[in-house]
Amino acid sequence: MNSVVTEVVVRLVLSFIALYLDKVRPFARKIQPDELWLYKNPRTDSYVTTTTLWIFSLVVPVAVILSWSFVKRMRSDALQAFLACSLGCILNALLTNIIKVVVGRPRPDFFWRCYPNGIITTDLSCTGDNAIIEEGRKSFPSGHSSWAFAGLGFLAMYTAGKLHTFSRSGKAQAWRLIAPLTPLVSALVIALSRTCDYHHHWQDVLCGSLLGLSCAYISYHHYYPKLSSPLSDKPYVDIVTQDGSSSLGIKAV
Repeated sequence: MNSVVTEVVVRLVLSFIALYLDKVRPFARKIQPDELWLYKNPRTDSYVTTTTLWIFSLVVPVAVILSWSFVKRMRSDALQAFLACSLGCILNALLTNIIKVVVGRPRPDFFWRCYPNGIITTDLSCTGDNAIIEEGRKSFPSGHSSWAFAGLGFLAMYTAGKLHTFSRSGKAQAWRLIAPLTPLVSALVIALSRTCDYHHHWQDVLCGSLLGLSCAYISYHHYYPKLSSPLSDKPYVDIVTQDGSSSLGIKAV
């Protein structure tokens, strides 16, 4: 019980830091006159709204975890999956916000955020709303991309582990490969949409996707064995060794 409390406290602390960084003013990177064309794309609404993003990256993975644990009656697996998924998502949020604040890269539509009337000032100082301008300096990396791959990337690995997709027992069965690939394709579509609505440059999307997937990979394998393992469907705490203890040194009851 104490270990679970510690896990929760760690996540709360990291979440607080991530939320704080989300409100920090980003670095005001100087824009040269000859590069303004990079930021003159039109302002549009997001094709994938924030609400939709949360549903896909958080609600869907949680629903799958709950469904699997209910069908298989594996309460400990559900807890470990929640711990792993939440750690990956929170680490992703923290790293994404740190990089956004430090880099301060303008979005593709920054020109119209900076000069709503389209008139450039002689000293290149912005005349738009400060909140909109500051948000416009948080292009790198793409938060939608990193969140999509953090949540759905974890779901892909969780599904592959449960279906033994990459272990010997799951080979030569196409559906076992397609199932975990589906969340990754969904994450890819969400990420690519950020270039279509001119909210991010392609580099932002690429790096955001790799960041989210890396956080998912690290957090998943902190609680579960490698996907090629015959025991890929079990968390470390449920893997019992020959001496009757778990892989973490906890004596089995």
